[in-house]
Amino acid sequence: MSLMTYDSSLNAEAAAPAAPEITDVGVMLQQLREQRGLSVSDVSRRLKYSEAQLCLLEQAQFDQLPKAAALRGMVRNYARYLKVDEHAVLAVLDKQAGTAPRPPVPRKIKGSWAGADTPLYAEEPRQRAWGWGLIIALLLFVAAFYALDRGWIPDSWLFFDWLKELKK
Repeated sequence: MSLMTYDSSLNAEAAAPAAPEITDVGVMLQQLREQRGLSVSDVSRRLKYSEAQLCLLEQAQFDQLPKAAALRGMVRNYARYLKVDEHAVLAVLDKQAGTAPRPPVPRKIKGSWAGADTPLYAEEPRQRAWGWGLIIALLLFVAAFYALDRGWIPDSWLFFDWLKELKK
């Protein structure tokens, strides 16, 4: 597996193999860093990882580094900074350290909408919206009769005679 560098200028000559077949991700990252003339402190400042963590990574001492997803994230960020194919570097890391991401757990969804977007808590009982509607309607009813009693509603708005009699 060879790593290809990428350049924002899309120059075909700049996309040359950066490293031969390497099975040690630490050696690979160290060689790529040195090819670009970067020091460990330069990379540390840019990626916000300590120099000790980067040295441990380059020495492939994975037992002293974060596990699983955090280690993959560290290597991915390092590869992006060095402008190499992050997927190729992660493939080498997965072979070496066994950090491959776990496959997603399949969910059993009932109903004909199995492919649709489901709410986070599908099993929660639904709340009854009619209760709030009833409360709002009752408040509007009381407010209308209060306004009628106070004389705030003009006679032209009162369509029924019995409403006009209530106003008096």
